[in-house]
Amino acid sequence: MKSPHGFIVTPKGDVRYNSVQNGLIMSTSKEDAKNSNRIANVVELPIGYTGPVKIGDELVVHHNVFKFYNDMKGREKSGKSFIKDSLFFVDSEQWFMFRTPGSDWQTHDRFCFVEPKPINNFFIKVPGVEFHLVGQVAYSNLELERLGIYKGDYVGFKPES
Repeated sequence: MKSPHGFIVTPKGDVRYNSVQNGLIMSTSKEDAKNSNRIANVVELPIGYTGPVKIGDELVVHHNVFKFYNDMKGREKSGKSFIKDSLFFVDSEQWFMFRTPGSDWQTHDRFCFVEPKPINNFFIKVPGVEFHLVGQVAYSNLELERLGIYKGDYVGFKPES
């Protein structure tokens, strides 16, 4: 089975939620996006795909890819990415990084990852709240590198971005 536009993936470890850590149940809620599995294993490439991702690689995917939802009658359903069993479609806007297991992560498209850093000279003051809006680039992309921004550089970013 191949998709014309998206990757076909399975959740890493064949689990949709990572709610158990170090033997402790962290959450029993399927509504909490923090426990949704975000690592997928590539089972099949899109038709005509010529990029760097290969079958067997891992993708960092959007937190909604593997989530369950409740329909209007309260019945548990899978989201739009679900195909069958443990197979899911992932289009180009639903994944952010990839790697061959054991190698370093690489960003996809325009996505980058910034590690927030508490620098006291850079923040927006809102009564009772302090937003640190400076971070260090952990994973860059080609677009940023063309602008002279590389891994390790400090950058400003918008809240909730």
